[in-house]
Amino acid sequence: MSQRVLVLGAGSVGVFVGGQLAAAGMEVIFVGRQRVLDDIAEHGLRLTDLDGGATEVGPDRFGLALAPDEPERADLVLVTVKSADTAAAARAVAGRLRPGTPVVSLQNGIGNDTVIREILPTSVVLAGMVMFNVVHRGEGRFHRASDGVVAVQDDPVVDRFADRFREAGLPLRRHRDLRPVQWAKLLLNLNNPINALSGRPLREELADRDYRRCLALTQSEALAVMNTARIRPAQLTPVPPELMVHLLRVPDSLFRRVFGRVLAIDPVARSSMADDLARGKRTEIAWLCGEIVRLGEMVGRPTPVNRRLVELIRAAESGDERRFSGSRLFAELTAAARAVAR
Repeated sequence: MSQRVLVLGAGSVGVFVGGQLAAAGMEVIFVGRQRVLDDIAEHGLRLTDLDGGATEVGPDRFGLALAPDEPERADLVLVTVKSADTAAAARAVAGRLRPGTPVVSLQNGIGNDTVIREILPTSVVLAGMVMFNVVHRGEGRFHRASDGVVAVQDDPVVDRFADRFREAGLPLRRHRDLRPVQWAKLLLNLNNPINALSGRPLREELADRDYRRCLALTQSEALAVMNTARIRPAQLTPVPPELMVHLLRVPDSLFRRVFGRVLAIDPVARSSMADDLARGKRTEIAWLCGEIVRLGEMVGRPTPVNRRLVELIRAAESGDERRFSGSRLFAELTAAARAVAR
């Protein structure tokens, strides 16, 4: 009997993951905005990746809805909305899921699973993370533009759907405690606002030392706050986060030689935050740099670099300039840090 998956959030990540599951034989229902639903209804799905893989999924192999339809029939719920929409997505199915239904948050940021758990107390709510970048190229084309896995908090309920994820080419990496992974992913995602403000594709931005120095400033501040809060992020890169901060500052030629795989990203891939700004949408800055600012306030440590990035992204959301050279952005962040140090 086919398992029914309800995907709350038909964005790039939700459609790519859900599309792969549909191709593997699961009954998938996408809940999202009209623009994306119209696109995939007309064109179906063409799912590709940087390794050369390609999967076609016809529009007759998945369902579409603007609001959750018959959620009581769902065997699995994937929450892939932006963090600001987490509570609304959970409320849309509150009281309508069967008790014990697994609900997995595949979102950026820290604590979305807690928000969902409070609203859906009879469900088995698990934290999860998609560790790769997905680009929506229009006309039903969604491209995995970087390496990565799907991580999930371990629980016996995962056994219900782990095999289907593996068959879909999305083997689950199970973690007893996902929080260290979430904090480590947040460290990596601190590049999202830098990429958005650069106006450049990810690969081009990360190949530029000045932008990497911006990321080093941002991550160094975040690590100091995490250390004060006794938070130990997992190691997701070939070297520990503390060492990566130093290596981000090395000359471009050395970075390319040592960390060439970091730059193994599709040439046109940009951060989701860059895509949000391009579409005039609110970003997740409050759940990235804003998370570091809040943690700093809790432990009594200033976070001027991350606070300045929040300000710059908020200004960009309001229509201000969002194309900073690496040297100019580095000067902005350095000045913010020095102002607090005086």
